[in-house]
Amino acid sequence: MVRAAAALAMAAMMAGEAMAQPDYRQSAMDVEKGLPFSQSVRVGEVVYLSGQLGNKPGTLELVPGGMEAETRQTMENIKVALAARGLTLDDVFKCTVMLADMSKWADFNKVYTSYFKPGRYPARSSFGTNGLAMGAQVELECWAHAGGK
Repeated sequence: MVRAAAALAMAAMMAGEAMAQPDYRQSAMDVEKGLPFSQSVRVGEVVYLSGQLGNKPGTLELVPGGMEAETRQTMENIKVALAARGLTLDDVFKCTVMLADMSKWADFNKVYTSYFKPGRYPARSSFGTNGLAMGAQVELECWAHAGGK
């Protein structure tokens, strides 16, 4: 009985999400530079952020300084994208990490973990790549719960 009720609740939630119209948002830089993606898309109560890099704000130039500097700028860029939706890192529940060099995993984590409250780390998947846009060392994609915001 409990399983059936849970299944019905899940189906109702998914139906509501499926009926929600996507709200696409491009940043000013995305529009100015003619980039072919949205900074974020909201569907129902979930905001999906496009992968963020460690580029200097308003430019396609990566910050100098290696993995830690790029990760720090990536996190700051995520904060800006979330703020455009009235959200913060506290609303993030899932991240996907792409690293150009998995041997720099500890350098990435050193910075990444400093942006979240202890015990409130998002669910996360990570993988190594053989190349990222603009020669970046890290790309981070996030999902956030928007609720009634």
